[in-house]
Formats: sequence, structure tokens, C-alpha cells
Amino acid sequence: MTTSKLIPAIVVLILASGLLVLAIRHFLERGYLLNNAYIYASKKERETMDKKPYYRQSAIVFCLLSAVFVTIGLSLLLQDDRILLLEIPLVAGTLIYAIVSSLQISRKSAKK
Repeated sequence: MTTSKLIPAIVVLILASGLLVLAIRHFLERGYLLNNAYIYASKKERETMDKKPYYRQSAIVFCLLSAVFVTIGLSLLLQDDRILLLEIPLVAGTLIYAIVSSLQISRKSAKK
């Protein structure tokens, strides 16, 4: 494996580890909440909102995205494009989870 192929693999795996660190911090409900519902909320809404489901949603999405980047990194390291086929269900699952969980959170908040 040449250096020109190794460097992108290392960069992708570093991105995967960064996303995993973000996921762990969100599972622990630490740090800035990286969720659109929180980011676009007004200051008053942020103070009254229940952040726990948004932290959980963001943490799961970051875990799934980390898995996507690990898959890409493994594909680059092993130089096997068939591994990239694993990326399709991971990305689809991430999108479906984000949509379904957003709907569930909005329904629960509407009931309160």
C-alpha cells in the first residue's frame, strides 16, 4: 500500500473516531447539543426543553455515522470496493432513524 492510499484511510478513520467521541459525549449528555431542534430553538425554548431525547438521538446518529466512516476506511485500507456495499444500509438506516426519531420526539412533546 502506498502512502497516497494510506493517508486518506487514516484521515477517514480519524473522522470516525471523532464522531465516536462525539457520540459518547452525547450519550453522557455532556457538551454542546448538536441537534437542529436545539440549535434553531430560541433562548427561551432552550431553557424549557427536555434535552435528553435530543442528546440520545444525536448520539445514535453519530454512532451510525462513525460506522459509515469505519466502513469507508476499511475499504480504503483493504483496497476492496465490495466493502462499500455495507455503507448503503448504514446510511439508509441513519436517515430512517433520524426521521422516525424526530417524529417520535415531536409527538411526545406535543402530548405534554
